[in-house]
Amino acid sequence: MADQQDDSQEKTEEPTARRLSKAREEGQIARSTEITIAASVISVAIYIFLFGNSLLGNVANIFAKGLVFDSLAVLEPQVGLGRLSDAAVEALLTILPILILTGVVVLVCSGLIGGYNFSWKSIQPKASKFNPISGFKRMFGTQALVNLAKSIAKFLLVGGVTYFLIDASVTEFAQISLMALEPGLSASASILTTAFLVASSTLIIIALIDAPYQVYQHNQKMKMSLKEVKDEQKQTEGSPEVKQRIRQKQREVSAARMLEAISEADVIITNPEHFAVALAYDPSSDDPPKVVAKGVDFIADRIRERGGEEGVPLFQSPVLARALYFTTEVDGFIPEPLFEAVAQVIAYIFNINSINRAKTQQSKPVPRVPDDMIFDEDGRQSQIFDS
Repeated sequence: MADQQDDSQEKTEEPTARRLSKAREEGQIARSTEITIAASVISVAIYIFLFGNSLLGNVANIFAKGLVFDSLAVLEPQVGLGRLSDAAVEALLTILPILILTGVVVLVCSGLIGGYNFSWKSIQPKASKFNPISGFKRMFGTQALVNLAKSIAKFLLVGGVTYFLIDASVTEFAQISLMALEPGLSASASILTTAFLVASSTLIIIALIDAPYQVYQHNQKMKMSLKEVKDEQKQTEGSPEVKQRIRQKQREVSAARMLEAISEADVIITNPEHFAVALAYDPSSDDPPKVVAKGVDFIADRIRERGGEEGVPLFQSPVLARALYFTTEVDGFIPEPLFEAVAQVIAYIFNINSINRAKTQQSKPVPRVPDDMIFDEDGRQSQIFDS
């Protein structure tokens, strides 16, 4: 029961990138058919408004030819079929620009929301598509009510605007009835194409309402519960135990690499028990000393042991060791405020390692660390100077 309650939790979390990608593969993206319908109908209306006279003339010629029969067409069925085929081809060529225009508009507008996407999974047969219960839910569900509301709104808008336009043109139609056939047809076509263009333009209102609604609905549908988010994280990143083992392995590899670099160190500054920082300095370079290894407790012991194996001298300075540990990363150069203190240590180490050390008697220096770089063992800044 607890698992069922978790699965029925409200989906309040934003969808993850993996959830959106998976939904896209299945063909589930935000789509507004109203944008495509409005754009295609309006584009056809504009074409008819601009080229209606030419279109009407071509249609009239096709009808005129089709209503003329000679004796050959009557007596020879093949001739009649050939003329019918010619008329069909001519009619297709007449409406071909409209078909091409509509196809281009539909193709362009279909990707305005959600982008372009093709999914084989969305067209594959599924048992749920043939489930009558699911079918009834789609017929009487929320989406069906929304589609019904959009259909009613389109009917009222287009029908209402068309009614008012035609009602306003009653006087013109009365005058057209007194005209000759050809000018009367031309005037009627002008009124009707204008009404078609204005009425179809009202579909923009429906499209502007439907587009953000479809985006919102898709986002709500894609939302996840907290349990789903956690389950996905486990699937993609692995269980916490596996991640912990990976991090442990990474730390071991990093520590091994760091211990190998101790052979390049010139001095190891120690706490002496808890902290150890190995420094390398190249006198021929303009770069300041660099931290090649650092660690606390067990790692610090390993650094000291490895330093003893490599013959790297130790220098005990708790304050300097903590300052270097908390302010400098491995393979990073020491900060400028510690230049003087580290320089004293390196000079002392280089001096006692020189061939003239027997002639030189130099006392062990006490490096002075700036007050703002004094830390305790937990990394908190402290004003207590402990040499």
